[in-house]
Amino acid sequence: MKLHHHPFCAHSRLVRLAFGEMGIEPELIEERVWERRPEFLMLDPAGETPVLVEDDGFVVPGAAVITEYLDETRGHALNGRRLLPTEPFERVEVRRLSAWFNEKFFTEVSEPLVREKVYKRYMPRELGGGPPDMAVIRAARSNIRYHLQYIGWLLKTRNWLAGERLSYADLAAAAHISSVDYLGDVPWEEDEGAKIWYARIKSRPAFRPLLALTMAGMPPAACYADLDF
Repeated sequence: MKLHHHPFCAHSRLVRLAFGEMGIEPELIEERVWERRPEFLMLDPAGETPVLVEDDGFVVPGAAVITEYLDETRGHALNGRRLLPTEPFERVEVRRLSAWFNEKFFTEVSEPLVREKVYKRYMPRELGGGPPDMAVIRAARSNIRYHLQYIGWLLKTRNWLAGERLSYADLAAAAHISSVDYLGDVPWEEDEGAKIWYARIKSRPAFRPLLALTMAGMPPAACYADLDF
């Protein structure tokens, strides 16, 4: 099994966390999607990470599709550790919150910050590379505050974001936050409940590969790999 990903792609991080919780180690193939590599485009014409390729060559594109696929093909074997609940109402809440972070948080926070501070360092100028746009960065830093408050609000009545058990909702939120946390742009003083939740989830074994990640020329923020931040 191969996973085409980018280390700072939050959707790729979600899938990697899911694999970690399932005890699966796929072969990782890094993709710089702006290069439009023909072999990658043949797998998925959308040209976006992540893309999963099964042993038999079957292609599963996109984080939302991959996580559903993993639940359908491997979820039953997890028993009590299944990341998508079996009850319809519980499944709706997991899907709702997963979409919140994969779409809303991504658009408002993780995508602009990663694009401006990471991707543009490697992209040629004709494709949008160059210095970061500080107005975009300031807007994303402002937006993250109410997302942290929402996480804290959810956790006032729940053990995990979507209910009493760890789910894809937690992995989606943590994946997007982790890409921003590496850059030092998470104001953890904003909500104590969100901070405690993130400390719990980043202490899990599945998170270790992400915490070991470093980028040449841009070391992680001091709190990134600190479990007692």
